[in-house]
Amino acid sequence: MTTSESSTAGSNDDPLDRLRYPIDPWALRETLLPEENARSAETLFAVGNGYLGIRGTSIEGYDAATAGTYVNGFHETYPIHHAEEAYGFARVGQEMIAVPDATVMRLYAGDEPLHLPVADLEQYERRLDLRTGVLTRTIVWRAPSKVRVRVSSRRMVSFTRPHLAVMEIEITPLDGELDLTVVSTLVNRLDAQTALAEGAMEGGQALDTPLQAELESHIPDPRKSSKLGSHVLESTHVGTEGSCTSLGYRVAASGMTLAVGVDHDVSSDDEVRQYQDVSPDVSSREFRTRARAGSTLRIVKYAAYHTSRSSPSSELAQRCRRTIGDARAAGLDTLLAEQRAWCDGFWARSDVEVAGRPELQQAIRFNLFHVAQATMCGGGHGIPAKGLTGNGYSGHYFWDGEVYVLPFLSYTTPEVSRSALRFRCTMLPAARRRAHEINMTGALFPWRTINGHEASGNYAQGTAQYHIDADISYALMLYVRTTGDHDFLTRGAIDILVETARMWADLGFFRSDGQEAFHIHGVTGPDEYTTVVDDNLYTNIMARGNLRDAVAAVRSLQAQAPERYARMVDRVGLDPSEVDLWERAAEAMAIPYDEKLQVHPQDDRFLTKEVWDLPHTPPSDFPLLLHYHPLMIYRFQVIKQTDVVLAELLHSSEFAADEKARDFHYYEPLTTGDSSLSAVAEAIMAAEVGHPRDAVRHFQDLLFVDLADTHHNTDDGIHIASAGGVWSALIYGFGGLRDDPGGGRVRLDPRLPSDWEGLTFRITVRGTRVRVELAGGRITLSVEEGPGTRLVVCGSGYDVSPGAPVTIRATPHEDLGPMPTLDDIVGQERADGTIITPRLPSHSAHH
Repeated sequence: MTTSESSTAGSNDDPLDRLRYPIDPWALRETLLPEENARSAETLFAVGNGYLGIRGTSIEGYDAATAGTYVNGFHETYPIHHAEEAYGFARVGQEMIAVPDATVMRLYAGDEPLHLPVADLEQYERRLDLRTGVLTRTIVWRAPSKVRVRVSSRRMVSFTRPHLAVMEIEITPLDGELDLTVVSTLVNRLDAQTALAEGAMEGGQALDTPLQAELESHIPDPRKSSKLGSHVLESTHVGTEGSCTSLGYRVAASGMTLAVGVDHDVSSDDEVRQYQDVSPDVSSREFRTRARAGSTLRIVKYAAYHTSRSSPSSELAQRCRRTIGDARAAGLDTLLAEQRAWCDGFWARSDVEVAGRPELQQAIRFNLFHVAQATMCGGGHGIPAKGLTGNGYSGHYFWDGEVYVLPFLSYTTPEVSRSALRFRCTMLPAARRRAHEINMTGALFPWRTINGHEASGNYAQGTAQYHIDADISYALMLYVRTTGDHDFLTRGAIDILVETARMWADLGFFRSDGQEAFHIHGVTGPDEYTTVVDDNLYTNIMARGNLRDAVAAVRSLQAQAPERYARMVDRVGLDPSEVDLWERAAEAMAIPYDEKLQVHPQDDRFLTKEVWDLPHTPPSDFPLLLHYHPLMIYRFQVIKQTDVVLAELLHSSEFAADEKARDFHYYEPLTTGDSSLSAVAEAIMAAEVGHPRDAVRHFQDLLFVDLADTHHNTDDGIHIASAGGVWSALIYGFGGLRDDPGGGRVRLDPRLPSDWEGLTFRITVRGTRVRVELAGGRITLSVEEGPGTRLVVCGSGYDVSPGAPVTIRATPHEDLGPMPTLDDIVGQERADGTIITPRLPSHSAHH
């Protein structure tokens, strides 16, 4: 199918409006001006690099639904006020805050502004080009003077110069002379009232803007950011040096510092007059010209952002000037070429190709590109749940990054995975203090954080998710196994394994009932619809893996690098008897199993609860967390995010195939999908146990979470973990990759959907990049870079060398047909003799 033919085509289950978003395998294109979904569109067209991110607002700035420029880790702190206080509750919250906006370049034709919602547009297209890493927009505007004007703009956040953003605008009158004015501003929008005033402008919409509606809303949504009540950026620097302007700030409570600088290059065949005005919160430069027909006014705007925890803003302003000076000396063409070369390298390592399905191809690349924009230059920081595309979840880092994003990075860009894990290493002192605060030894990493301290005021769904320790340890060892970077582990990262193992040994306890068992009580697993339970399967399985990894790493270090072992023992005060205790706890870990139902209980009481009648729950009642009190939800067998299934994916070799199938068949009908992450494990496990059509259904749900705004909160930012999960669903699901600790080498056992022509992906294993091509019932392995490696494919080992591709016949897998439904669970007898029946809780607040 050609690109033109595919522009309006789409499968029957394609959820996108293809008149607005035509199919393009290498870009997200928008051909109609956003109206009702303006906020979501600003998220989709955001650009960033992992350090700096800019939402996809228009360059004019007038009609921004939610403007935002963000720097990773730049935050304010505030006291958490609990309605009922208790010992050990989190006390200080953190929120990622918007930094001054340098994107605005307002255009006036004569005295009339270009304001897109009311402009007479003959042409409109916006394009996020995934190959070049550049956002472009082209319009043809019939100005009030009747002269048509072509306005083209470009926006880029550099992957090669992390602190740099570049904006360009080109304005060309097409059929007459025109007085043109461009006002380029740098504005601190952080205060809500300032943002409302900006939104008012000529349209007179101040009291009816989306931001005003958000400020007046009383609907609680824990997915959104908390809203700071006051202006928090204190001006500390206002400076000009030549044509470069810089503003500096200190954050009121957190004490972080920031400087932002801007400068311009201007070109035109006509005379251009310039004026400048600088104040602590707004810096503007005005460009005026009388443009002839066919003559182009071109303005390139360079912006640099530098932040610190302690350096004065005046010093940061000097860094901004250097960043901008270097960029101007290189010139825009060089910067664009650098960006394209970086993107070429990224796609060479990371691209996943689905033959013959351009609508899927576009969405796949869109998601992977947003993962890149959230992570690649984030050195020294974590991975915000919404990246830098919005401040949903207050810009916090969760466990999602380790489980859903780091596998992609470890197999494609391992140095970025290493950087994210080093960030966790720097958080270890705070994690030790947090463990002490809640009366434990070892370290307990925060469930949500920016600066390393727990920021969740909901202990049942926050602090009780002790599994965060095991998730980080799992990601660490996945990175080590995938890359062979044992030096990173033995030089210091091993401390994470030691301190988390200590936490598990302290948290759990031994109990003997004929056979010794190690139990872990009072925890919450990934399923936040079931909290503070005993022997949560996910937690116990992951803790066992954590303990085993700690035992193996410590003993290996002692045997192979005695000096490093001695330094580690000195750092953490390790007693050798602790390692024996960890081993004993791991081998005695309680792994509950219900003989009557022949499934692994999610926790020791889960199967005794009533079953929520999901098929008869009104669609308007989802997600449940926004319509039902938590106590109501906690009483039922109902799942926000697959818990048992995820455990059996991450430790696949520890469960038999029939166990995984039975567990999946039981828990799938109980899962709401209210979490954007749930579809990841569901897609992968559906493919493994023999339900390919359900695997594809879950995959497509995952693929379009943000593009189709299926969870109705894309306006708060891209779901970065689910975007990373797209890669996992493709490679672990349809590619059949398994790499858990108990399985030995990297293993492949593909399950290509029958209506897909082919699937091609790359994985880098210990320095060798292998291209895996699935098509026609065959698997072809080719080395693209590196010395070669050994992989296990369909149960047999194969050596893959440069210039010597290996082709293997794929093992056929049985298609079990449709998934079981809730009706298949209803009527079964529990161990206590009671019969499982569904129930729909009352909902008097709505009915």
